[in-house]
Amino acid sequence: MERFAKPMLGFLLICLWAVTTNAAYIKYKDPKQPLGARIKDLMSRMTLEEKIGQMVQIERSVASADVMKKYFIGSILSGGGSVPAEKASAETWVSAVNEFQKGALSTRLGIPMIYGIDAVHGHNSVYGATIFPHNIGLGATRQCRATDPVLVKKIGAATALEVRATGIPYVFAPCIAVCRDPRWGRCYESYSEDHSIVQAMTEIIPGLQGDLPANSRKGVPFVVPGKQKVAACAKHFVGDGGTTKGIDENNTVIDLKGLLSIHMPAYLDSIRKGVATIMVSYSSWNGKKMHANRDLVTGYLKNKIRFKGFVISDWLGIDRITSPPHANYSYSVQAGVLAGIDMVMVPYNFTEFIDDLTFQVKNNIIPMSRINDAVKRILRVKFTMGLFENPVGDLSLVNQLGSQEHRQLAREAVRKSLVLLKNGKYPNKPLLPLPKKAGKILVAGSHADNLGYQCGGWTITWQGLGGNDLTRGTTVLTAIKNTIDPSTQVIYNESPDVSFVKTNKFSYAIVVVGEPPYAETFGDSLNLTISEPGPSTIKNVCETVKCIVVVISGRPVVMEPYVATIDALVAAWLPGTEGQGVADVLFGDYGFTGMLSRTWFKRVEQLPMNVGDQHYDPLYPLGYGLTTQPTKQN
Repeated sequence: MERFAKPMLGFLLICLWAVTTNAAYIKYKDPKQPLGARIKDLMSRMTLEEKIGQMVQIERSVASADVMKKYFIGSILSGGGSVPAEKASAETWVSAVNEFQKGALSTRLGIPMIYGIDAVHGHNSVYGATIFPHNIGLGATRQCRATDPVLVKKIGAATALEVRATGIPYVFAPCIAVCRDPRWGRCYESYSEDHSIVQAMTEIIPGLQGDLPANSRKGVPFVVPGKQKVAACAKHFVGDGGTTKGIDENNTVIDLKGLLSIHMPAYLDSIRKGVATIMVSYSSWNGKKMHANRDLVTGYLKNKIRFKGFVISDWLGIDRITSPPHANYSYSVQAGVLAGIDMVMVPYNFTEFIDDLTFQVKNNIIPMSRINDAVKRILRVKFTMGLFENPVGDLSLVNQLGSQEHRQLAREAVRKSLVLLKNGKYPNKPLLPLPKKAGKILVAGSHADNLGYQCGGWTITWQGLGGNDLTRGTTVLTAIKNTIDPSTQVIYNESPDVSFVKTNKFSYAIVVVGEPPYAETFGDSLNLTISEPGPSTIKNVCETVKCIVVVISGRPVVMEPYVATIDALVAAWLPGTEGQGVADVLFGDYGFTGMLSRTWFKRVEQLPMNVGDQHYDPLYPLGYGLTTQPTKQN
């Protein structure tokens, strides 16, 4: 008996060891396993409740570690201006994001959440971040008279580092809309009216995510694992820039051929470059809400061109399927999820969405196969970007936020984005570049010393702010003072009258005017005029002294009435925090090279007007831009 017992005991110990070892090994947590095997293993363990939780993205203001754990929430976002504290440091951001992540990791399966934020011209919600020119300016950058995708890729890489510095791994960028009407309040988020320029600028995606490996399968999302890259989001699918009269969230009336030839090409490029996610547009196509358009979201995007990342709704996007929004929420949930939306930006009343979707799945209104497709796509992105291995942010990159290197890159982008539209009243007498040494110069205009106006919307807050204390940067006025000869006297008067200009005997004047900050619907404009006292300042100054007018705007604005009076005209778009780039070119340290990425109209009544239209009669055509040579070797 004793001889039998000892071998038996050894056998039982071996069995117990084997069981313990197998229990400790979980396939989906093993980064050495193939991606498909990890997804399959994890999904096999998930309950319906856990799967639906992955499909939910909530706003940080209603999130907590307990909420993440209780509802298995898959994602959090910071809406425009939603921050953990006023002027929060990178360290504060990392701590706040990690606190939410701890809640997600404490769930039964420990699936990390993915935190997203709008970073549409740099890490624009965070105090002290580098704010790059908005996309309309980047579309005007040129290298050898062609678009400059190398620059925009560097901007993507810099933005990724600054976003990661705050512990965030996901950005709602880039916007690859093709804005066909500047009356649209989001036109500055579009690189161009020309889809080929927008296509070239999708090079920002490998900047954000990293370069796609050779021989990668088309449509499969790719983000370099680790903590230096972020998942990107191409938006807004599809046709958001083509709405009637540029009315935000409105109807794009165009045939399928036009939709595919103008608004779709940049999505093909984005998918080829491994973009991780795509956001659906609020707008409609020929009367059909995009958030409910199964033919385009599932039929075309997922099935025809084989996008394998996840599709995300816009803010309360499914609510807006009905008019008024939220009028029939059960229908909206059904229509949005069946259309092919995988992750739903709720963002506040998430329990209503969870309850409604759970009910519809349990009652076979929405098939389980649709839920599985959504969760598989979300997990694919999370696994691909290494979120399971590196779910928690650290402080190793905090010095990247607003770094000098990134500010120099932004300054370069400003220089290259400026478009010189007029240079002297006579072709043989150019006014630019300006002499740094002059007796006395006037700097005037509402936008000359206003960092908030310079940055525009989507800066610190959703709609943007005026003033110089919203973040760190250099205004155009400060840049001018930094650049001129010490012997030159600079007089700043925001809104001078005629007598002031006449009695001061200025050598020349720089007038900086434009639009106030705005975003989305609030920026829709049927008149596209620059704000008063801009027109009055132009008149008072430019009728008396040689003047250069610098226009700070998110789109072409009405300028024809003033052009004859102006000696030189510069489109500076929304240059961001590095106003020094404006002075660099005005005073000849660098030459003007920018070219219009949009047609500059004469009268609003001409709109919509894009290159190739029969009625094309612009003030300045697409691609127009005078050049100058630098006055010193750089």
